[in-house]
Amino acid sequence: MTTPGLLLWGVAPYVALVLLIGGTAWRHKYDRFGWTTRSSQLMESRFLRWASPLFHYGILGVIAGHLLGLLLPETWTAKIHIDEHTYHEIALIGGVPAGIAALLGLAFLIARRRVTKTVFRATTTNDKAMYVALAAALALGLSATLWNIGSPVYDYREGVSLWFRGLFTLDPRPERLQAAPLIFRVHVGVGMLLIAMFPFTRLVHAFSAPIMYLVRPYIVYRARATGQLATRAARPGWETTEV
Repeated sequence: MTTPGLLLWGVAPYVALVLLIGGTAWRHKYDRFGWTTRSSQLMESRFLRWASPLFHYGILGVIAGHLLGLLLPETWTAKIHIDEHTYHEIALIGGVPAGIAALLGLAFLIARRRVTKTVFRATTTNDKAMYVALAAALALGLSATLWNIGSPVYDYREGVSLWFRGLFTLDPRPERLQAAPLIFRVHVGVGMLLIAMFPFTRLVHAFSAPIMYLVRPYIVYRARATGQLATRAARPGWETTEV
């Protein structure tokens, strides 16, 4: 194993992970008021209304596909009689539309930010660098997926996935990733750069996603009107209350 390969696939991933965790902790402690997307909806909402959902739903699909592909061992799918060919077809059917949606949504968001003067003036150098890294990661991931349609198919679960899971057991074995096709290695490299940048960009707002909205109790609204102010009789379960 050459020294550059060892540094790139054996050391750099841990540097990116330290920056992700340490940078997020630092940002949360010292920059809570900056922990935001810096929404530009008030400046322009027509394009944002459909470009943002397209990107966000697409990126959720991309992340889900990566987690399944990287964390799910091949032996597990084999136990339910899903061979490599079938798994690869499932990955294509789910991954390609998600990647296209995320990339198109991001392209429209960038175009909106460029052509809308007020939004463009609110765009920082940090934002521009983030958009470049994010677009590159998405484009490379989609390209790798489409490139892998040919024959022979590269089984990334026997290389990239084993390397990734090895990071968490402190046994990444960089040669596993070094043996992967170039497009996969470049995609992983850009992905590590994006992870290292993550806490220092507006992307950090993903850690504040309102997931608890899914499980929080209903908000019960009760009218304060009583006596002559009431316009109709109270219905069961909607009795008025004094405040």
